[in-house]
Amino acid sequence: MNALAAPPRNGELGFWVAGLADKRPSFPHFTGHDSVDVAIVGGGYTGLWAAYFAKKLEPSLSVAVFEAEQVGYGASGRNGGWLSAMPPGNRATFARAGGGLEASRALQQEFVAGVAAVLDILRAEGIDADQHKGGALVAAHTRAGLGRLVTRRDADLKYGLTDDEVHLLDRDEFQSQINISTVHGGLFYKHCARFHPAKLVYGLADTLTSMGVRIYEGSRVDSVGGKTLTLANGRVTAAKTFICTEGYSGQLLGSRTLIPVNSSMIVTKPLPEEAWQQIGWDGPQCLNDSAHTFIYAQRTSDGRIAMGGRGVPYRFGSGTGGDGATAQSTIDLISQKLRSFFPGIPFEVEHAWSGVLGVTRDWNGGVHWDPASGIGSSTGYAGHGVTSAYVGGRTLVELAFEQETERTTLPWVGYRARKWEPEPIRWLGVHAMYRLFGIADRWEERRDSRTTSLLARFGSRLAGLHE
Repeated sequence: MNALAAPPRNGELGFWVAGLADKRPSFPHFTGHDSVDVAIVGGGYTGLWAAYFAKKLEPSLSVAVFEAEQVGYGASGRNGGWLSAMPPGNRATFARAGGGLEASRALQQEFVAGVAAVLDILRAEGIDADQHKGGALVAAHTRAGLGRLVTRRDADLKYGLTDDEVHLLDRDEFQSQINISTVHGGLFYKHCARFHPAKLVYGLADTLTSMGVRIYEGSRVDSVGGKTLTLANGRVTAAKTFICTEGYSGQLLGSRTLIPVNSSMIVTKPLPEEAWQQIGWDGPQCLNDSAHTFIYAQRTSDGRIAMGGRGVPYRFGSGTGGDGATAQSTIDLISQKLRSFFPGIPFEVEHAWSGVLGVTRDWNGGVHWDPASGIGSSTGYAGHGVTSAYVGGRTLVELAFEQETERTTLPWVGYRARKWEPEPIRWLGVHAMYRLFGIADRWEERRDSRTTSLLARFGSRLAGLHE
């Protein structure tokens, strides 16, 4: 950033939400007492998809969504805008959990199908979220990183992707799509679409309103017990309740069930055409890399680069970070990464923000339904939340209404990770893991390593990320 440039906007729920402030739908607070067939806690993607499929299954159902802040307040309004086919977790772990390799392959195929299904629904419902399926590129900046991508592709093929769905690219092939100066090669994934996160939230909310779903904002659910939801200004009786609160689930699901891991983003001002010609990024491909402290990025529909990374990974006591104000050190870190990809391009950061992911102890998500209590949840997406929310919300409805489908037997249904350690052990553990990953990245870059650092291997196994 130019030393004389104005500092970027910071927080304010992020660029996607702040940029649509004059178009944001507004919904009433809940007060009083009510009774509904389906109560949904959380106005993000999972809750909205669950409401959508409940009404599609039975239009006469009374369905209400209760959001503590505003729809899209959490990760649904702050994410990187990737609709990808990556499942929320370790496919090897899901295979061991039940059903073996074929069950994990079925999970992978459901997420491939989920990308197309979401795009089809948006088209059918007339929702314009700047969606465009252009695939995703994964860049390797080191020889060790390229080796990891070769191994990763082998795992992709093992778990059901085809040669047509994941390509290994050499340096020239990669640079013909995006001209990253330091790239050694990479992968191209066919099933990924770029979109505008807040436009998707608001489009779904508007669609639900037209279907008769009641949405309440500023209506925090303090507890769910039996068939009763207790709010500050009222009480709701529900035959079925879905808890769809992801990184904000501590109060309702337990602070050690999953934790809010922080992710931060920047977005540039629109780039001039000559900069795009130099970068060579002339399509809607999403982009990330094979570093242990990886980034994720997209070229927005209005000609910016939005890029995210971890920064400060976790706040003590499972803090969620409010409206997403981001430390300058994190802004500088992600900005430096962007400039290292495309040296010589005069980027100016317009907005920076942070949000939280819901992460279980082994980074594997799960969908749960208890018919006795009438309470279910879908959480733990660990950064692969957009398609997970669609599949998870839909699966919750099918489980709750006893619909036997290809989704209700997938290995993440009923999967539970062990609980996180109490504080301060979990704060120390998460920060130690990311510190190891950062050291490993620097080690591999400086030594031009051919193999992954032992520190990174240890950190990956510690977290349960290794397939």
